Amino acid sequence: MAEPKSNAPLRARTGTPASGVIHVRTRLTSDFAVIANSLAQRRGSAVTVGVAAYILSLPDGAPVRIDALCAHFTEGEILISRALRELEADGYLERRRERGPGGVIRTRTFFHDVPAGRAAAEAGAEAPRPVGAPAPVPEAPAARPDAPSPSAARPEAGRPAPPPPAPDPAPDPRAAALLASLRLADRRLVLSRHEVDRLAPEVGRWLALGFGPEEITGHLTARLPDPLRARPARILAYRLRELPPALPEQPLATPPARPAVLPWQTCDGCERAFRAPLPGRCRDCPPPGAARGAALAAAC
Repeated sequence: MAEPKSNAPLRARTGTPASGVIHVRTRLTSDFAVIANSLAQRRGSAVTVGVAAYILSLPDGAPVRIDALCAHFTEGEILISRALRELEADGYLERRRERGPGGVIRTRTFFHDVPAGRAAAEAGAEAPRPVGAPAPVPEAPAARPDAPSPSAARPEAGRPAPPPPAPDPAPDPRAAALLASLRLADRRLVLSRHEVDRLAPEVGRWLALGFGPEEITGHLTARLPDPLRARPARILAYRLRELPPALPEQPLATPPARPAVLPWQTCDGCERAFRAPLPGRCRDCPPPGAARGAALAAAC
């Protein structure tokens, strides 16, 4: 008879999952990037995670503009710009406007391994204390001399509650009309209703400074890049962010008045035209008495 044989493996594997991925680890000493699990396991678009991983792998100073990222990935500029906006909203990507040499304002891009808000919270977290050590007792904050007392902070009974804060003033209707009419100056500047409502307060500030619609339209449409690599609303918001200086309260000194122009007169002696405040003779014709005396002397 044949001996019975078992189908079970001779040695059971310990620590290996029965399903799912099994990592084969390799110790890397160069050409690698450290990515936090919170970023690598971010829910949402895979393009966002891929763009973040690619930016983390680049050296400092490498370009991360939309056109540079589009040259590396097969996705278009719409998906790439959406991924950058999501990373900026989560706190991984940060854009700062700094003044460089010669007063030139430039935008610098910073990428955080951990979002700025989360890194600050982790830095301020309580450090682990030894086992058996007493828990620290928080000190009561010192009372400021100008701080109101708790009894004064509570409203007295019967006193009416303070009125709610006044709502923000409605934006200037000219601002919305100006933004909606930008497509007449440039067909690429087509804005949605939400974008117009978001940019209208910025245009209202320009109008409040005394700029006319023609000046604002010229400022927003001058020297636009061709083709546009981003949404028109982002470019317009960037141009509206820097407000020009306000006009001085005192009016500028008026220039001196020009001298009045004398009217034309006709000479009574030679009938030649000349400028003078009153009718009479020109400077080349002698006075009437002198001409009569000269005639009598010639007759004698």
